[in-house]
Amino acid sequence: MPTQNRQRLRLADGGELSFITAGDPSNPAVLLLHGFPSSARTFRDVVPVLSKSAYVIAPDLPGFGQSDVLAKVSFAAFGEAIRALLDHLAVGPRYIYLHDFGAPVGLHLAMQAPQQVLGLIIQNANAHETGFGPQWAATRAFWAEPTPQNEADATAHLTFEGTRDQYIAGVPADVAAKIPAESWEEDWRVMSLPGRLETQRALVRDYGNHVARFDAIAYYLARWQPPALMLWGRHDAFFGIAEVLSWIEALPRMEAHIFDAGHFLLETHAAEAASLMADFVARPCEKASLTDQPPSS
Repeated sequence: MPTQNRQRLRLADGGELSFITAGDPSNPAVLLLHGFPSSARTFRDVVPVLSKSAYVIAPDLPGFGQSDVLAKVSFAAFGEAIRALLDHLAVGPRYIYLHDFGAPVGLHLAMQAPQQVLGLIIQNANAHETGFGPQWAATRAFWAEPTPQNEADATAHLTFEGTRDQYIAGVPADVAAKIPAESWEEDWRVMSLPGRLETQRALVRDYGNHVARFDAIAYYLARWQPPALMLWGRHDAFFGIAEVLSWIEALPRMEAHIFDAGHFLLETHAAEAASLMADFVARPCEKASLTDQPPSS
């Protein structure tokens, strides 16, 4: 079984980024980007399988897991931190796994260098208005009018109970029973460290900037049509199932799989997901040549 290496990279602002690598660097690279409130730990059951045939890079985003907090927090800044990591590792063309908060980061990278994208793996990641349900009302009110009260309402989920709900809210009881409590307990332990909740509040605010880029994201997807694999937990309480159809309309050749799972489907369906991911990465014959893509603007 390929060895996993936990390493640290000092960033330009002086903080350090913690990341895992596994597999042979000569194999296709797969960048795994986790969501809120987790870390690279999300991929603990995927990396051993995927790294047999791919070079896996799984960072803890800044302020998550074992990575330090950034001095200035935004998804664009996260994207630059991950770009520095890819440069440090001399990673060229890569597959990018998009999940939750990892989506703004991964799309930032993809849109900066579309020629370097071998494919997207989309797992409960939002890039369309259809992903927003009524539970987003307080957050959208905060984006429109960032008053202290609106901020308090939009960040009310930054509690132990809110952290737990990321895993089990809306999930059928028999599926939720398979998710170990240590997942959200570890996330909350990290979020309780100095500076971490401030990072989360800043990201809630900045996610509005991600939404403001939906038209630009749509243009990127329409122009470049990256090969894509969708893995979606149908019981996601945060991103509506209509988001699946929006992704399919944007990427009509995308392979899509819907699981009897929640927002964190890898907690319950890692084996199935890892197999599909390994198969996706191993099918170069179905991917457009980078030289066939239109020139970037």
